[in-house]
Amino acid sequence: MRVASGIAAFMCLLWPGAVLALCDVTYKVQPGDTLFSIAEQHYEDREKWTLIYYSNQDALGGIDSLAPGLDVYIPCPADHAEPDATPLRQAGAGMVLLTGGNYAPFVDKSWPGEGMVTELVNAALELSPSPVPYEVVWEGDWGQHLFPLLDDKTYDMGFPWLKPDCTELPENELCARFHFSEPLMDLPIMLFKREDSALVYDSDADIPGRTLCRPAGYFTHDLDRADRRWLSEGKITLVQPDSPEACFEALMQGEVDAVTVNVFLGATKIVTMGLRGRVVPIDRPLSRENLYVVISKTHWRGTTHLYRINAGLEALRESGRYQEIVNKHLEIFWDRLK
Repeated sequence: MRVASGIAAFMCLLWPGAVLALCDVTYKVQPGDTLFSIAEQHYEDREKWTLIYYSNQDALGGIDSLAPGLDVYIPCPADHAEPDATPLRQAGAGMVLLTGGNYAPFVDKSWPGEGMVTELVNAALELSPSPVPYEVVWEGDWGQHLFPLLDDKTYDMGFPWLKPDCTELPENELCARFHFSEPLMDLPIMLFKREDSALVYDSDADIPGRTLCRPAGYFTHDLDRADRRWLSEGKITLVQPDSPEACFEALMQGEVDAVTVNVFLGATKIVTMGLRGRVVPIDRPLSRENLYVVISKTHWRGTTHLYRINAGLEALRESGRYQEIVNKHLEIFWDRLK
């Protein structure tokens, strides 16, 4: 069952360059549906499932919650609008945030708005209570960000960073040394398999005995959380070469069952390595991570600075502008991969 209007259908006929199926409507999930199949129905493009995913965070809760009868909102692809003005962002300001490049679509100087997360942080700080001027500094060496630059408080806050399971791993260096903001955005971690592979992932029971590939230096806490223990109990083999490209090469050689990286990185590598149609994502994310702003626990204004970020994010979500920014960058990302 689809809930749609005659006006929307009429507009699709008048505007053949737009998506051929209906958008700005509510769709009732049918048995067997996935976000991929729903995107195929409404956008004629399975890759745009992320538009639906990010527009239904409250309804979905988790990807496993896509139950028959659930109503999901189908957004229209966003226009590539210019980023909001940032009058508070000033060189030499008293509050300084640290980020780095080459991490599109999240943070990248060459990306519109300097990246999705950069634009979200800018917008949140502009909407924060008692807003103050701030500066964003770019450092290309990500390995220097947390230690020493943020730990030593050379800069006040940094973004975007993943958060380990600090309840499970309180001794983790990030958990011990840094406070985390409220989540900036949710990040699906996918399994990418060869198109001719019989691998399925309907539940965690499908993974033990498999060989997965994730590049060296990438987080692995999602593979060894309390309800999995895939690594510590030797339930899977994890291959960790030097690069994402090496993982996908191993996949094509039949050396691993799947590559597991975030949806954006995986999609980018599939295109740049000429693997479209030969490597596909499994419909169900392996895990969901979040990106955060971090600040040293010893920063004398840590509570105040985090409050500004968190309150600004809340205002941004309530205004609807948060979703507009995310949808815009998703559309830019998928368009660039065509």
